[in-house]
This record gives sequence, C-alpha cells and structure tokens, in this order.
Amino acid sequence: MKTTDDLQRRMRDLAQWISTALLVAIIIVSIWTPIMHPQVAARWLRLPNLFFFAPVPLLVLGVTWLHLRVLRSRAVHAAPFILALLMIFLGYTGLAISMWPMIIPPSISIWAAAAPAESMGFTLVGALLIIPVILVYTTWSYYVFRGKLAVGEGYH
Repeated sequence: MKTTDDLQRRMRDLAQWISTALLVAIIIVSIWTPIMHPQVAARWLRLPNLFFFAPVPLLVLGVTWLHLRVLRSRAVHAAPFILALLMIFLGYTGLAISMWPMIIPPSISIWAAAAPAESMGFTLVGALLIIPVILVYTTWSYYVFRGKLAVGEGYH
C-alpha cells in the first residue's frame, strides 16, 4: 500500500507465492486434523454440521482465488492486504471450529483451562481500558503516515 514501482511489483510477486503456500498449509492442516482426531472428523462430516461448516473451506478457496487475482492487477492497492488478513482469519476460524471446545490439547476443554472468574474479570477491565487506546494510537499512526512513499523521501 505504501510502495511504488519496482518494490511494489516485487512484493506483489512474492505475495502470490506466499498466498499459495498459505493455502497449501491450510489444506494440510485441514486434512491432518480430522485424521489425527476422529471427533473432529465426526463433527465436520456429520449432518447438519456439514452444511454449517462447509462455507469455511469454500470461503478460504474463494478468498485465495480473489487474492491471487487482485495481486495480478496492479490498480488495486489496499485489497491484497485486506484479503491476506481475511485468509489468515478464515484459517484460524476453521481450526477453532474443528477443535472447539477442546482448544488447548484435545483432552482439556477451554473452560477447564480458563483462569478463575475474578482473574478473568480483572483482565476484562484492563482490556476494556487499553484496547481503545491501542485503536486510537493505531488510527493516528496510519493517519500520520498516510500516502505513498516516493524515491528520495525520508525523515527530514
């Protein structure tokens, strides 16, 4: 989003390879997980769950196809970044759906691994206070550093 010319072209070419590698990694994990954990296979392939969970791998394929297509187009600048984030989000979503509620190892539920309610409440209050600060700071930094970087420009 911030570069131009040769550097932008090289990064778009590299992103095509990385996107393909990410898709291959997601496919390997998607095949390996049901093989290693029969309860995951039962959850994914049993009706009606099959209809609820099938959109996730289909969306991964669709977003990857769109990402590769957008990377070949030189006119769009922000879409490759957003689609890459969406690919990663969908990969983790598929993994979370597969393993839920046994998120930690397959023998410990998320509730058994959770901290006491008092600790979680303290953490929630801290998160509610700090997350808006982080979002405001990130928005401000994106605003300050907006625009493309041209050759010869730098800090003055």
